[in-house]
Order: sequence, then structure tokens, then C-alpha cells
Amino acid sequence: MTGTIAALLLVVLVLEVKHFLCDYPLQTAYQLNNKGTYGHPGGLIHAGVHALGTSAAFLVITPTPAVGAAILAAEFVVHYHIDWSKDHVMRVNKWTAKDNPFWWTIGIDQLLHHLTYLAIAAALVAWR
Repeated sequence: MTGTIAALLLVVLVLEVKHFLCDYPLQTAYQLNNKGTYGHPGGLIHAGVHALGTSAAFLVITPTPAVGAAILAAEFVVHYHIDWSKDHVMRVNKWTAKDNPFWWTIGIDQLLHHLTYLAIAAALVAWR
């Protein structure tokens, strides 16, 4: 395995652990209950915690300051809108855990987050 592939895999691992920590132990009820209201501080805080956590990947591959700032800004904006869209769609449709579309929506939300992490890892490798 080359050093680049090892670094890429380590970045993905860091981002996946970050995702778990930010979406579960570190997410407060305030954040969770307000992500579906566009512009609410709860959702903004949650996206900010994720963006801050993403910076841990920079310990593996250190980007230039401009690339690092762009990655963190993109993570904030993308994460915020993925979460807001999920909550908005579920609220408008009044889906609960008893409804199949609820689980599809949760799955799409998680897939989009994980694809974002692959894009971040690729950007770090490409622009280091």
C-alpha cells in the first residue's frame, strides 16, 4: 500500500469517527430538535461542530490554509443543508419511525454525509 492510499484511508477513518461523535454523543437535544428550522442556531451549531471536527483530518494530511478553509466552509454548508433537508422533508410529510419513507430519508441523509467525507478525503489528497 502506498503512503497516499494509507493517508486517504486514515482520513476517511478520522472523518467516520468524527461523524459518529458529532451526530450522536456530541449532538444535543437543542441541535436535534431545531435542525429542521432554516437558520435556527441549533442547526448552525450542529453544522459548526461537524466542521470543527473535520479539521481533525488535517492532522493526517495538512492542506494549505486556503484549501483547509474551503473544505471547512464547504463541510459546514453541505452538512447544514443535508440535515435541514432531511428534517424538513420528514416534518412536511409527517413521517415517523413507523413509516418506510422515514427510514429511506435517514438512509439518504447518511449516504450524503459519507459521500461528502469521500469528497473531503479526495480533496485533501489532490490539493495537498
